[in-house]
Amino acid sequence: MYTQQPYRCRFDWGRRGTHMAAARGDILVIVDTLSFATAAVTAVQHGGIIYPYPIHEDDPALFARSIGAEVAVNRHEVPSRGRFSLSPSTLQQIEPGTRVVLPSPNGATCSRYARQVPYLFVGCLVNAQASANAISSLLEQHDLNVTVIACGERWQTPSEDGELRVAIEDYLGAGAILSYLAHEKSPEAEVCAGAFIHTQNRIASLIWNCGSGRELRAKGFADDVHAASQLNRYNTVPFMKDDHLAPWP
Repeated sequence: MYTQQPYRCRFDWGRRGTHMAAARGDILVIVDTLSFATAAVTAVQHGGIIYPYPIHEDDPALFARSIGAEVAVNRHEVPSRGRFSLSPSTLQQIEPGTRVVLPSPNGATCSRYARQVPYLFVGCLVNAQASANAISSLLEQHDLNVTVIACGERWQTPSEDGELRVAIEDYLGAGAILSYLAHEKSPEAEVCAGAFIHTQNRIASLIWNCGSGRELRAKGFADDVHAASQLNRYNTVPFMKDDHLAPWP
């Protein structure tokens, strides 16, 4: 049977990895660098209240109205249809206390497992050190393990290998968090951390030139790629509190 026991710090991919970690009762860290996690961290850093919303569920606008929130729209629909999107820049000027429903096919979808785990955090490059600090404190206080999830992207046309598309920006974001953790790592987590340690001086260039980065730049959102690569820019760690993301104490 596949397992990363007995190691306390583990790494896995996508929705399946999230489901397996939740079934074990691990602390979960959701890493979706381009761009759910970066957007969520940016919003919470500036006082926003984020409601992750799986993109294939019911109309997010209906949910937003039911809780008195605004719904984030597609990047190219700002400002014609709304103020906020997955572009971190749209969330930098958010008014404290503003509620935003943030749909996403990857990070928000993985976040739906929050009610099955003791703690769920959202982390990435921009808050890697802060995320690790929060996790380390919990590992010291409780007999818990942590799984850091690289959400990955999705192929538009799934193949025999499924729809998960490996995304190095998520791998490096997960590796950054894992590299700051002193607790024993599984081989999978150790290699992930090593990838970040080996390349940390070139992180911005790697994110800029990776497949996902080039894809986003081609759509006109180069600023989003730049924002996501700013290592340890923020000290806020969003965690799931009931149905929304709030700053970790």
